Amino acid sequence: MKFTTVIIALGLMISIGSFYGRVNAAEPQKSQTITKTGTQASIKGPDAFFTGAVRIDPLFGAKHPDAPFTGGYVTFEPGARSFWHTHPTGQHLLVISGVGRTGEWQGKVEEIKAGDILWCPPSVKHWHGASPDKAMTHMAITGTLPDGKNVEWMEPVTGEQYNIK
Repeated sequence: MKFTTVIIALGLMISIGSFYGRVNAAEPQKSQTITKTGTQASIKGPDAFFTGAVRIDPLFGAKHPDAPFTGGYVTFEPGARSFWHTHPTGQHLLVISGVGRTGEWQGKVEEIKAGDILWCPPSVKHWHGASPDKAMTHMAITGTLPDGKNVEWMEPVTGEQYNIK
């Protein structure tokens, strides 16, 4: 269960939705839910999907068919980055702190900083992570399909691909 949770969750970017599984099709909730800070454990970004030190802090999972998205914080230490991946329904990244990089398959690499917001459309092959000398934390809000899928992981980003400017 934990391994499956980590794998799917990492579409954060990172794929935060799978921490909670599929959209709950049971009877709709009738009141608000508050998740208290510090009640959800951080997860180390697995080496199968990240290069370098990465920490994932889940925020919320898909709760309703009309709101099929998940969210979480992902912190990349300097030089750390995700592997290449796509999202079937897209992903928003809100850079919370630090300086990072994001790249697309065509070779374009851009710097991202605290306050920047990145929209990655569905099926665009990309990666994201910290800059070589500064850490970066982003909040990932990722769309989730009814079957719970929100990321397709691919190969590692090479040093050459990471350093293209």
